[in-house]
Amino acid sequence: MSLLKRVRLLQNGFEGKGPVIYWMSRDQRVDDNYALLFACNLASEKNKNLVVVFSLVKSFLGATLRQYDFMLKGLQKIEKKLKQFEIPFFILKGNPEDTIPDFIKNISANSLISDFDPLKIKRIWKREVAKKIEIPFYEVDTHNIVPCLYVSNKMEFAAYTIRPKIKKLLEEFLVDIPKIEFKNSNYSLGETIDWENIFNFIEVDRNVKPVSNFQPGEDEALKIFHQFLQNKFENYYEYRNDPSVDHLSNLSPYLHFGQISSQRIAFITEQLFSNHPSTKVFLEELIVRKELSDNFCYFNTNYDNFNGFPVWAKETLMQHQKDKREYIYSETEFENAQTHDELWNAAQLEMVITGKMHGYMRMYWAKKILEWTPTPKDALRIAIYLNDKYELDGRDPNGYTGCAWSIGGVHDRPWFERDIFGKIRYMNRAGCERKFDVKKYISKITELSKNTN
Repeated sequence: MSLLKRVRLLQNGFEGKGPVIYWMSRDQRVDDNYALLFACNLASEKNKNLVVVFSLVKSFLGATLRQYDFMLKGLQKIEKKLKQFEIPFFILKGNPEDTIPDFIKNISANSLISDFDPLKIKRIWKREVAKKIEIPFYEVDTHNIVPCLYVSNKMEFAAYTIRPKIKKLLEEFLVDIPKIEFKNSNYSLGETIDWENIFNFIEVDRNVKPVSNFQPGEDEALKIFHQFLQNKFENYYEYRNDPSVDHLSNLSPYLHFGQISSQRIAFITEQLFSNHPSTKVFLEELIVRKELSDNFCYFNTNYDNFNGFPVWAKETLMQHQKDKREYIYSETEFENAQTHDELWNAAQLEMVITGKMHGYMRMYWAKKILEWTPTPKDALRIAIYLNDKYELDGRDPNGYTGCAWSIGGVHDRPWFERDIFGKIRYMNRAGCERKFDVKKYISKITELSKNTN
């Protein structure tokens, strides 16, 4: 029953004679994928074959070779895994509003299934596809444990308003996920994908190189998760906000590309560590905070600009926009870690070198951009630009929401008023020094930078 509650019929239509299509986009995995499971069930029910497609655009929201390399190598593994079920996998080159309708027409597809995504560009793609097709079109939320549109029908004010709604439904949705029991019959797998041609097709910034510390794919994601449980989980509740030590799960790149299911992570964690102090804080981040970000981006289409901030935040920031800044840096100076603050520079370098900045430092990093830019609009633009260029998990609801929280008070409350920030929550180096060994963190990143250069 929980599977059907994840499904939304976007558009009714006339079923074609050909196979069912699963248009994979946000959730790039075979296991623990409700959208794929629903597609398999529908194909079995209709006595049809199933094909999986991915529509590859030449560029996407400032993503670089770093993110494309991670994604495409993950998709290569999906192609191999789908062959176990005799399900063909196609990479369609071009914009989905063109590639998906053309593919549907060419194979007389029966119906179309897509996965849920709150980002504007993905919703526009679906809307444009719907205009050009006449077959039934479904959307399945396989990214969230409790489906985004099932848990709430409005933008939630903060974590404390969405938390009870999620917890009320969690028992129903946080269950084991069925395995795929499906195989196509007498259906051609098509030609093997020319991956060299695929890599040559993309038009992205190739100066931001792939990183070696994160290897893509479902199997690698599970490996990272189990290493976290074995080596870091015991003290996670104590050290998660200490950037000087490596005590994070490091799962965010895999969650962003859908290479691992948050439901699988939560289910295993609950099974193994139900009463552990780390479980509460880990699942708060994985479920409540992550799903709050999807809620924000779905119900607030200004999630990536100043207009998306709450009224009180916009007012206080505008009142203090002309306050004197002790330092003002350009986008280039930020990008090259050329500020007066060694701590901020270290955070920026960590992101540039490794493809992932520590979660606690992301807050400090974004708030200092607000402090050192002429306007809050400039601050948000620069923060999103840098985040999306270097973070493996950029262009994600969590990233947009994190920047909006740090700079624009989203999901927060007014604090004591001060220059530049107004009533936006403030952070400084002294506060970081009370939290963790700042010098140790800076030294760690400095050494990393030397070894990289």
